[in-house]
Amino acid sequence: MDYKVVFAALDTVCEDIASALCGPPDLPYGDVAERLVTSMRQIQEHGRALEPVVGSFTAVYHHYDFDAQTPGNGYRTLVKVLLSCLLHIIHKGRYIASNCHGAFFRADHNAAEMEAYCSALCQLRALLYLAQRLINDNDYGQLYSLQDGDLSRSFVQEYSSMHKACFYGRCLGFQFLPTLRPFLQTVVISMVSYGESYGKQQSGMGKAALSLLTSGKYVIDPELRGDEFERITQNLDLQFWKSFWNLTESGLITGLNRIASNPVQVNLTLTVPPVPLRLPLASDPNLSASVSPPLAHWGPGPVHMRLISHRLREGQDSEELQSFSRTDPPPISLSIAPWAQRGPLSPWLLIHFHGGGFVAQTSKSHENYLRSWSKVLSVPILSVDYSLSPEAPFPRALEECFYAYCWALKNCHLLGSTAERVCLAGDSAGGNLCITVSMKAIASGIRVPDGIMAAYPATLLTTDASPSRLLTLIDPLLPLGVLAKCLNAYAGAESQTVQPEMGPTNLSALGRDTALLLSDLTQGAANWIQSFLGPTRNSIGGRSQRSSSGGETRRTFSCTSATSCRDPMDYPEGFEPLRSECLAFVHPTSCPIIKNPFVSPLLAPNNLLRGLPPVHIVASALDALLDDSVMFAKKLRDMGQPVSLTVVEDLPHGFLSLSQLAKETEVASNICVEQIREIFQQQGPPPGPHKRPKLDRTNHKTGPSAHIFVKKIYFLQAKIREPL
Repeated sequence: MDYKVVFAALDTVCEDIASALCGPPDLPYGDVAERLVTSMRQIQEHGRALEPVVGSFTAVYHHYDFDAQTPGNGYRTLVKVLLSCLLHIIHKGRYIASNCHGAFFRADHNAAEMEAYCSALCQLRALLYLAQRLINDNDYGQLYSLQDGDLSRSFVQEYSSMHKACFYGRCLGFQFLPTLRPFLQTVVISMVSYGESYGKQQSGMGKAALSLLTSGKYVIDPELRGDEFERITQNLDLQFWKSFWNLTESGLITGLNRIASNPVQVNLTLTVPPVPLRLPLASDPNLSASVSPPLAHWGPGPVHMRLISHRLREGQDSEELQSFSRTDPPPISLSIAPWAQRGPLSPWLLIHFHGGGFVAQTSKSHENYLRSWSKVLSVPILSVDYSLSPEAPFPRALEECFYAYCWALKNCHLLGSTAERVCLAGDSAGGNLCITVSMKAIASGIRVPDGIMAAYPATLLTTDASPSRLLTLIDPLLPLGVLAKCLNAYAGAESQTVQPEMGPTNLSALGRDTALLLSDLTQGAANWIQSFLGPTRNSIGGRSQRSSSGGETRRTFSCTSATSCRDPMDYPEGFEPLRSECLAFVHPTSCPIIKNPFVSPLLAPNNLLRGLPPVHIVASALDALLDDSVMFAKKLRDMGQPVSLTVVEDLPHGFLSLSQLAKETEVASNICVEQIREIFQQQGPPPGPHKRPKLDRTNHKTGPSAHIFVKKIYFLQAKIREPL
């Protein structure tokens, strides 16, 4: 996309709207027309200031790619997001210019749309200026300011005071695929509705009912939705996020997922007792190493896992394996008849670590795509339900995952596999655990897995500034405040004690739930109706004022204190981003544990990474963790380690869990499957640094107007080519 063409079209459409609305004196819109013209003039000013900035990025951002055949880094993404916003403005502006004299033209609605996108463009302009400082202050080719604590602190301070609600209202998800925007809107509405009832003494059913009743006002009023979402994402405690994310564990949602996903013959939940293991050394199988059970924080404890297999294989229905099973859900699917034929042991074994920011979700949340993988790859999958933070901070999760890996190697015959080829797979936090478990295997001297497939992994668990981390200002799924809470919880800096909720177990509890539900329904209905009665309201995220034309709401933003508004980023004269009244309280990750190489593998010394198996990373161009993937892949490549990086377009963080929502997310999931298949099918030991496989320059497309454009390249040579 030629950015000059986009900026020229933007300038033209701004002039067209100004001419159309300033021309005839008899237009009936009054103040609304003035609002539209004002917005378009401001948009035009932003566009003219941003064009040279974008030009400066396009001239250099290729130096930050993994390779010329793998374009992808945070600087490219920021330009891409900006151009996406401009294209939305151009499309809407052309409609306004052509239809503003029509009888059915919704003047208030269109004015509110342009005001929202004008605010979004102002904030994106600020992000581009922040990125300019990053590119000037960082070392050549580096995406993180690991040595510049002041720059990272300035980034956190700036994030805390900048207005963000505009990205969660009318402009929600403009940077993502159109097919995903309804889903994102549903998530945001659900979150703010759930947040309204969070902390109240209500039953689970009551919270759901109240959320349903209050969600209507957030559908009707996008500005209110944005204000509430900004408040929630910045300042609600970690327990809220654990509670909300774990809604995917509810019986209704998991039941629907199981109906929509591939059926499997084996879905077995296991609890393995904490027994010391002995495994042969990789260097000399005649010698063995002792592997202790997880010990951190509260001593030895069991490890929970889930075995998923599309077909029943030898060993999976053995009494020995059944002795490890839990009772709920039933260990083996009811579709298996006693006379069903058992398949042979598979030569492959896939061990999976789920995502969820180290604080939420389980294997059940990710069961949907794991069932599909088991069928497509014809492989048994062992997914580990490691303990979650803040109750179980580092290194408990790593210890449990490593123990589960060792137990699987020793007991592979019970899992339906000979484990001739073992692959580790995980997404986000799970991708981090795949890498660190392999590092721990190297340090212990035992067998290392044959490969790693890490989807959008977190390799640097800090709040250090990078261009892709700037996306946390606009990302509805991974805001910086939430990311920082998760990272601090895993590091042990989150000190709050969380009491688990106990579900009702008898009829009397059900009766209490029913009574609470009726009360919640009444209160929720009253709140929902009351929200529409007042002609004016003051929202938490910004002050609202009705326009004199009597329709849409206009907002202004200001800081609550002069100290908060102090600008540490040296913006150009005459420009200042919008500030929020709802200031974020982001605690930077300052705990020393964060820099432990087994927490942040990007910071690991070469001797801890040397010997890793082939690492296949699948990242998203619109993910705030994109730079984690790019920098880690570069580090492995520079060491001569086998690594591949695949970057998919237009998808959010966590796209594996969205594989059934759109064709593009399904394609991205299939790319992960093919990377795993490649690990299983590789012959002999991984190729050495002197061998370089043939490049795969296949473009993965979904149609003539494909949204996903993927290029991948394998780097297995020690010598680094100098950038042109």
